[in-house]
Amino acid sequence: MTISMAHVVDTRTGQVGAIMIPPSPGSIFLPRSEYRPEQLLDSAEVAAILGIHPKTLQRMARSGQIRGIRVGRLWRFRRSDIDEWIERRLAC
Repeated sequence: MTISMAHVVDTRTGQVGAIMIPPSPGSIFLPRSEYRPEQLLDSAEVAAILGIHPKTLQRMARSGQIRGIRVGRLWRFRRSDIDEWIERRLAC
């Protein structure tokens, strides 16, 4: 179990202090060496993999047919979600 420390400043007095922040229940702490961010692909990359037009892919993401993440006006897709979607389609 890891307990974090945070430095805080009292805005009225200007004094600096420290508080302990206990981990939230059910949280998992991974050492930095074990954390691997997942690759995100853009619409053009995923559309090329699937052999469809990027606008068709975006329409599928909006309707919930395929999982995607909207970042502003752009769509991003997790490689693992695309692989799972392909596997489900092949199983049918």
